[in-house]
Amino acid sequence: MAEASESRPHLVRDLNLAHALAINAGTMIGTGIFIVPRSIAASVETSGAILTVWVVASLLALLGAFTYAELGAAMPKAGGDYVYIRDAFGRRAGFLFGWTQLLVARSGSIAALAAGVAIQLGDFLHLGQGGQKLAALAAIALLTGINIRGVRSGGNVQVLFTVLKVGALVALIVLAFTSEGGSTTNFSPLFTPGIELGFIGLFGLALVDALWAYDGWNDVNLTAGEVKDPKRNIPRAMLGSIGLVMLVYILANLAYLYILPASSQASSERVAADVARVVLGDSGARFINLAILLSMFGALNGSILSGARIFYAMADDGLFFRKFASVHPRYFTPAVALVGQALWAAILIYFAVYRELTTYVVFASWVFYSLSSLALIRLRRTRPDLDRPYRSWGYPYAQILFVIAATGIILNTLWVSPRESMIGLAIIALGVPVFWLWESRKPAMEK
Repeated sequence: MAEASESRPHLVRDLNLAHALAINAGTMIGTGIFIVPRSIAASVETSGAILTVWVVASLLALLGAFTYAELGAAMPKAGGDYVYIRDAFGRRAGFLFGWTQLLVARSGSIAALAAGVAIQLGDFLHLGQGGQKLAALAAIALLTGINIRGVRSGGNVQVLFTVLKVGALVALIVLAFTSEGGSTTNFSPLFTPGIELGFIGLFGLALVDALWAYDGWNDVNLTAGEVKDPKRNIPRAMLGSIGLVMLVYILANLAYLYILPASSQASSERVAADVARVVLGDSGARFINLAILLSMFGALNGSILSGARIFYAMADDGLFFRKFASVHPRYFTPAVALVGQALWAAILIYFAVYRELTTYVVFASWVFYSLSSLALIRLRRTRPDLDRPYRSWGYPYAQILFVIAATGIILNTLWVSPRESMIGLAIIALGVPVFWLWESRKPAMEK
């Protein structure tokens, strides 16, 4: 049954709290917790610094969650950040967010996750390069098809794979702490004396890696137009998923350090697999490879499910092809947006450019995260009568602190990776003339 009484079909509120929790938690837990510990250890070198990086990343995600919980409950519409930025700063700012997501960030992330699924699957099926591309395309096609057949179908897949991946991580944590191969001496030294200027840059670089492991922490807001009782369930899903992932990530890193000291992690290609190998032998490494495959598949489903809602919302506003705002008459899903998103991701896979593209906009995502935090402050002033069933903890200090931290991340990324950062800025800036062109030709392009 459609939400509205209009003749054309609309999105339906068919996602319950479990689905909403899984969308956020399952999209966050992708490859990061299995892969990035190596680069973090190589950057900051000591166990205390490693744990500090993860704690800071967790607190930043939590600060962001307070903001998004209020925005999602107050404006439970498809599109998430696009809606908040548009309402606070205008259509052009909203378009730039959607443009970046469409051109690179979301589609590149989907392509990268699908390629990761194929590569991981190759460990079991020994696929060649061509076979891996076909497997990546098949994964996108399969999950896009499932999500077209109903938002609940996509939500059910998300719940299943979230439970599996969290279970695998919890099992590894328990086995690590009960293993005879671990030692508390691996935590020494906690820190090295003194802090040099170069370390601050390396800490920032490590923080970006940890935040990559949290990427997707706001995805449930993109699907807010399909969540049941959103005024209660959006804040619960946002804060609950962040809390769950924070706990799992901190415990996982403690378990890694209990088995492998920081120096060993820095030279390990796959930290989680090496930890599992110490605990369970070669079968442990295979167990982790399977866990990574399940984790990537679940994150890919969450990214496909939530990402299409951005382009649906843009099209519904007349800022993208009107067909992308159409809803399937039987399944009540944004089918055209899902297919269009899949086709663009497939092109990125075919030309194998997704790795470079996602690198360019790692920091750009934080530009828009900070803009959404500022949107909450602005909307509190411009729309004081807006029903806010949840009000952000620590307002406005939590938002100001988040924006300061995000600015630090952006500046640090510009300092450490100037070329990639400038290309990312250029991609965003390119959206300005595209917006002007779109607005000037809107009547013709909506057809």
